[in-house]
Amino acid sequence: MEGSGGSTWRLARKALGTSAFGFNLVEIEPGGQIPEHDEAQSGQVELYMVLEGEAVMRLDGADHPAPAGTFASIEPPVTRTILNRSEGPVTALLIGVHPGGEYKPASFA
Repeated sequence: MEGSGGSTWRLARKALGTSAFGFNLVEIEPGGQIPEHDEAQSGQVELYMVLEGEAVMRLDGADHPAPAGTFASIEPPVTRTILNRSEGPVTALLIGVHPGGEYKPASFA
């Protein structure tokens, strides 16, 4: 696990040794968020799914309510983050894949 910005990452891909695609669970405390970023350089498409809690997905600067059960497929150039503005924890599953079939994990994951 790795913590940052009020979030704790469960490095599932790394723990299981999966090499075809990336996936991690992240738990976001109230007031926390995952780092805002894009995947323009990597070309990776990401799927974010909120498993528990009341999150907000910020995509290219626009905030979208994201209660449990919400998912979004996010193209590489779109900036993205998940925020927790609620009073309870948020758990999300993040999956990343390179459309060309070649997955390269981030150094931390």
